[in-house]
Amino acid sequence: MQIDLHTHSTVSDGRLAPAELVARAAQAGVEVLALTDHDGTDGLDEARQSALDAGMRFINGIELSVTWNKRTVHIVGLNFDPDHAPLKAGIKSLQDFRKTRAREIASKLDNAGIKGAYEGAQRFSGGKMLGRLHFAHFLVDAGYAKNVRGVFKKYLVNNKPGHVSGDWATLEDAVSWITQAGGVAVIAHPARYKLTRSKLRKLIKEFIAAGGQAMEVVSGSHCVNEVNTMACHAADFDLYASSGSDFHDPDYPWIKLGQLPDLPAKCKPVWDLF
Repeated sequence: MQIDLHTHSTVSDGRLAPAELVARAAQAGVEVLALTDHDGTDGLDEARQSALDAGMRFINGIELSVTWNKRTVHIVGLNFDPDHAPLKAGIKSLQDFRKTRAREIASKLDNAGIKGAYEGAQRFSGGKMLGRLHFAHFLVDAGYAKNVRGVFKKYLVNNKPGHVSGDWATLEDAVSWITQAGGVAVIAHPARYKLTRSKLRKLIKEFIAAGGQAMEVVSGSHCVNEVNTMACHAADFDLYASSGSDFHDPDYPWIKLGQLPDLPAKCKPVWDLF
C-alpha cells in the first residue's frame, strides 16, 4: 500500500492546487494521503473532498516551523482537528512571522541589487503564503541561478544575501498544538538537518518530553542508509515511524508521488495510531 503523509500544495510552497495534488497522487497509486502545507490548513477541505471523490483515504496534516537549538526544524502534525482554537492561534502567529520574513528577504535582496523580489515571489505564490521557495522560483526565472537548488546555495541560506533567520514556534508549543488538537506529532525528514548523532538524539528526547510520538523514517530526502539509521533511532526511542515524500513540484524528478519504499520491518507504522 502506498501511503504518503508529507505533501505540499499551493496553499504553501507547492506547485499544485490541493485538488490537483490529490488527483496526481491517485494516478500514482497513493491510497492514503496527508496534505501537510507549511504553517497552514486552508487546503484541507478541498483536498479531503477530492480524496473522497477519488476513493482515497485522507489524513489532515500540517508542517509547523520550529526554532530549536538556534536552527529551524519542522514538525508534521497528522490526524488533528484543524478547528482546535490553540492550534489555529499558533498557526496565525507563524503566518504573521512569514509575512514579516518575506518583506525582510525582499529588502535584503534589494540591497544586493535584486529589485522587485517581493512582487516576483508573489507571482509564484498565487497571492498566497510567501515562502523561500517562491523567492527561489523568481530568482531562477530572473536568471540569477540555473535551478532552485542553486538559488538556495547562493542567496537564501545562512551568510548569503537573502537569508533571514527564523523566529518560529518552540518545539514544546508546536507539539502541544498538534497533540491537544487530537493529532500525532512527527519529526519531519530528520536526516536533512545534518545533526550529529548526539544532537539528533537530544532533539528526539526533547520532542518525546513535549509529547511527540513519531519521526519520519522514509522521506523523499532520505537515502537508503539514512532510512536505516532513522529506523534504528525510532526503535531505540520506541517512536512510531512515518513515511512521506515531501512532494512539492511535479518538475522535481528526485521526489515523486507513489514511489516511496516500505518502512523497514523493525518500524511501528504511525498510521496504526489512526
